[in-house]
Amino acid sequence: MSTPTETAPTSNASAAFAAERETAEKLFEGRARIEAELGKVIIGQRDVIEQIMIALIAGGHCLITGAPGLAKTLLVKSIAQIFHLKFQRIQFTPDLMPADITGTEILQDLGGTRKMVFVPGPVFANMILADEINRTPPKTQAALLEAMQEHQVTAAGVKHVLAEPFFVLATQNPIEMEGTYPLPEAQLDRFMFNVVMDYLPEADEVSVVTQTTSTRPAAITPLFTGEDVQSFHELVRKVPVAEEMVRYAVQLSAASRPNQAATPAFVNDWVSWGAGTRAGQFLILGAKARVLLQGRAHVTIEDIQALAAPALRHRVLLNYRAEADGIRVEEVIKRLLAATPLPVKSA
Repeated sequence: MSTPTETAPTSNASAAFAAERETAEKLFEGRARIEAELGKVIIGQRDVIEQIMIALIAGGHCLITGAPGLAKTLLVKSIAQIFHLKFQRIQFTPDLMPADITGTEILQDLGGTRKMVFVPGPVFANMILADEINRTPPKTQAALLEAMQEHQVTAAGVKHVLAEPFFVLATQNPIEMEGTYPLPEAQLDRFMFNVVMDYLPEADEVSVVTQTTSTRPAAITPLFTGEDVQSFHELVRKVPVAEEMVRYAVQLSAASRPNQAATPAFVNDWVSWGAGTRAGQFLILGAKARVLLQGRAHVTIEDIQALAAPALRHRVLLNYRAEADGIRVEEVIKRLLAATPLPVKSA
């Protein structure tokens, strides 16, 4: 006869497995509902939506690059509404100060006693839209760095923990570069993906113009909560991945680094700086999240290849020779995928 101490671990493990399965089913079944809700206000941009969703449930930040008027702000705000997250938009300008983002201490009269009180800034939200982040000086850009990496803000020597979950989605306008401050490589590397938002096909653009000039968009219905998002984060890390898949992600990232033993010749010719270790980490985390969204059980080579462009395009820095040859970073990534040997299943 089993004793309570013998059955308790089994019972706990079964309960944990059942909870994980329920969370996975909730996410997979919710994908169609998410797309339906976003379809009320966003037409097309399926790849962009998928990449942002992957970053969201994996716990990563996104850099969104696109021309003005492509509904970047509307998309981010709509996603925040679907997941019932507190949303804040920060317009980055040349005169924006770090305290305008993080908050500051002010002198208040509390019952006859004057005391310095910290007033939180707009960064104290669940989802931050850092609009045109490259329009503010590096000192203000750096104010987000601690928040992105540590999920906290330090003011007057005191650490203030941010609410979870916490995401930063920063936008950049690739057209107007005059008077901008390019993000330093250290901060670029903190973004899980660089998502490119392009112009819509003609049919989709006709639908957008027709829909936005006839009726007001329907209200977005919240489908999840912040607690759901945090449970998705935990579940993503438990998705199984074979060692050869991890090795492939590492080799793909390493192949982008010039002057290494196994570096392809075109990388030495065109790349000044390649992807670091975070690229491999985000490739695997993103692949795991993609698996859950598609209702599958394990990571495949296609999952990693599908996320190579958003994970590498802001980590692979081209040199003057690539610019002279008219080579874009997307072309380098395509060649990296072709040059990196596919994984061989271990015996």
